[in-house]
Amino acid sequence: MLIAIFGESCTGKSTLAAMLAEMANANIFTGKDYLRLAKSEAIAKKLFQNKLQEAVTGSNLIYVISQKEHLSLLPEGCIRILVTADLDTIKERFALRMHGNLPAPVAMMLERSHGCFDKEPFDIHVQSGLTDLDEACKQIMDK
Repeated sequence: MLIAIFGESCTGKSTLAAMLAEMANANIFTGKDYLRLAKSEAIAKKLFQNKLQEAVTGSNLIYVISQKEHLSLLPEGCIRILVTADLDTIKERFALRMHGNLPAPVAMMLERSHGCFDKEPFDIHVQSGLTDLDEACKQIMDK
């Protein structure tokens, strides 16, 4: 089973992925983790795409995506999970990552990119703070 979890930074993707990985005994790849598969980026990308395709019907793999261009790596047949959060929550979480300070340029960047995944196709929508993660995991595992 291939599970793709995508959304903006600080929406709860990694938390959901960790819960699912434990339930499904799955490996997690995040962003460009696939670069560790080969010295050449092109070869690593191709190897990763093969790994993703194999996971659709084989071993359990979770791919956490926070950059839209990585959605193009996903093969047909994967389970697509969109994770969203309201802008204030994203800013609060991002500020925590930056030791309590959210510089104005970073806040503006978050504002500009907010909602960038909202029109992407998905199988399940998880809303951070509104969706029970245990229920979401059960729903995903039942797919």
